[in-house]
Amino acid sequence: MDDITLSARQQALLDRFLHENKLFYAPDPSIMENHRIAPRSELEERLLSQPLDRQKINELRGLIVAALDESHTMIEQMGAAPGAKWGDMTTAIFTAAGDLSMIAPHGVGGFAAAVFYPIKFIIKHWIPEPTVGVREGDGFIHNDARYGGIHNTDQSMMMPVFWKGEIVCWLSATIHEGENGACEPGGMPAAAESKFDEGLKMPPFKVVENFELKRDLVTFLQNSVRDPKLQLEDMKVRLHSVLRLRERVLKILEAFGPEALVSTLRVHIEDVVTEVRRRIAELPDGTTRTVSFADSTLRENALLKLNMAITVQGEKMIVDMRGSSPELLNRSINACQASFKTMLFTGFMQNIWPDLPFTMAVFTPFDFIFDEKSLINGSFDTPQAMSLIPLFKTMTIACIPMAKFNYSLPQRYTAMVAPQYDQPATLIYGGLTQHSEYVGNFCADINGMGQGGRSHRDGEHSVSPPFAAHCDLGEIELMEEDLPMVRLGAFTLARDRVGFGKQRSGLGYEQIHTYRNSGLWGFMTGCSGSLFCSAQPLFGGYASPTYPLCKVKGVNVFEFLAQQPEALPLDIVRIMNEQPIPGASYSTHDMGMTFELAAPGELYMMCQGAGGGYGDVLQRDPQLVMKDLEEDLISDATAREIYQVIYDPASRVVDEAATERARAAERQARLARGKPYDAFLAEWQTPAPPAHLPFFGCWDDATVVYGVSMGQRVKMDGKALSSMFMLNPKDLRIAELEAQLKAALARP
Repeated sequence: MDDITLSARQQALLDRFLHENKLFYAPDPSIMENHRIAPRSELEERLLSQPLDRQKINELRGLIVAALDESHTMIEQMGAAPGAKWGDMTTAIFTAAGDLSMIAPHGVGGFAAAVFYPIKFIIKHWIPEPTVGVREGDGFIHNDARYGGIHNTDQSMMMPVFWKGEIVCWLSATIHEGENGACEPGGMPAAAESKFDEGLKMPPFKVVENFELKRDLVTFLQNSVRDPKLQLEDMKVRLHSVLRLRERVLKILEAFGPEALVSTLRVHIEDVVTEVRRRIAELPDGTTRTVSFADSTLRENALLKLNMAITVQGEKMIVDMRGSSPELLNRSINACQASFKTMLFTGFMQNIWPDLPFTMAVFTPFDFIFDEKSLINGSFDTPQAMSLIPLFKTMTIACIPMAKFNYSLPQRYTAMVAPQYDQPATLIYGGLTQHSEYVGNFCADINGMGQGGRSHRDGEHSVSPPFAAHCDLGEIELMEEDLPMVRLGAFTLARDRVGFGKQRSGLGYEQIHTYRNSGLWGFMTGCSGSLFCSAQPLFGGYASPTYPLCKVKGVNVFEFLAQQPEALPLDIVRIMNEQPIPGASYSTHDMGMTFELAAPGELYMMCQGAGGGYGDVLQRDPQLVMKDLEEDLISDATAREIYQVIYDPASRVVDEAATERARAAERQARLARGKPYDAFLAEWQTPAPPAHLPFFGCWDDATVVYGVSMGQRVKMDGKALSSMFMLNPKDLRIAELEAQLKAALARP
């Protein structure tokens, strides 16, 4: 058949027809795969080609940051969600093109970085769409990470600011809301087997007109979640936070004019790009590599690999993630590449270049390489509600290769730090409160991970989550007013659960939860790290320990405490070893647990983890070891066997000479245990992952990727990954029990 050539008029008619009859506005790859700031607009080019008044720009920058701080504080004071109260939110301002320029000086910067994508979607698709459009007074809501975001529990309000009929900037406010109508309460369903189990999946759509919420759409959203009061209240809070921020921006426009604001927003991000290019150019050209593993899909144990190679080429940095685990078609832990970039950016801003302004412009000199259909470049149809599993690791993984680059620099921009504990070790809850209200959300215990050891000193205990430096743990008393949950042990540092090193990590804290005064209540968790260490060490330190979930079931602890109030040690290890409550069932589990109903007074216990250690334990100052002993952070066994410190047990006075001899002997013992590299590989290395190991990712060649689908090992070309389909653990357990029953019945 001959080729058909269309006239210009026919082509125009065809283009118009296709545009007006588009089936579905799915996430736009040209937006979702582009992390760079947009080219200058004509106005920006004209303004920035002239001499700039840097003093005025700095003045405007200060006014904008003050406005962002005020709007952020409004959310913190008025928000209903636990995430709003304890700092899991932020406000931000963007250029007219949708590029993130500035955020509030505290809160979760990644939330603002993620809004970069839906604003660009609105600009490209809804401004020209006659049935939508963007006018003054309009506001847009969004939560679907596939259109830009971290995970679907985070809801954003976005609003343009007009000046004389033209958009001059965009504003946003984002809160981790929690409950969003998913198949499990709390918004982070580990049991989700498709995206249709995730609850609300809001692409950016208009929910505000004339500066007021559209009540029909609000009602629809309330009707879609378990906690309609929460949905309404925080929609109002986000809107009025943005309106307050808008008031402040309008004052700036009135005082300084639109050209000053446009120049300030653009200069701010361009200055960051220039500085990042300079910093990359300081680094030695070359490639550094690291790997990290999650050990759970939240439904079954598996080793899921994140494979990272960072290359410096002049002023450019390349992040190559090929060889990482393939995506899981029916598990909720997939992430899209935009979410991955947002969280990696967060890690860079907290651990590598924390002195830089928090703007996505930092990544403009970066290139990224992914395998299609990988765990961190998941396709549109995969469930992503618990993308936190790879994304939490994403926030800390770059500490390892970047430390190797930065080690030789004469000037560093922060202390080098081993990875922070990178798992969301907290309870997600749901049920009927003592006030007869249905709720589902998460505990703010997530906000106190232990920091990794630093090049110049120990890591801080329970310092912050890896996604933000200014979040809080929450007040137990306030929680117990709203919820039937009771914390019997809270924020107690757990002895010996630390990353050892020349500089040890900060410790995590124990959590002992139960509940009362409710007839319907349950818990779930969304965490890995029970079998494989979550926080890697740096330069010879020890990784963090692994942490199980512990349960004490079949008992009401309040009845026991009423009779024997001194008999229950508020220490997880002692409870599990001593088993002080007669008749109770004591068990340990991995930290991935789908939602289960609990009985009043049953205990659910876990530990917020420690970071990785920095440097060789044999180089640790013996006096610091003694200080850790005095503060009950480590045991005598750790002091003697790990740190090789010899001291008088009564006075704890160090025998310096004996300690030096013990450490010298340990160094010699290491040499004796050591083997030449080739001999080690011959004994240790296998040509493929062991047959019994559910392994996902490359083994020794990044172009060859392994997985498990339908219970069978799969080997794939990295350029042509297939989605893995996981069997239902309950089906496997039923089949196992049926086989046992059949064998028992067959015996004479």
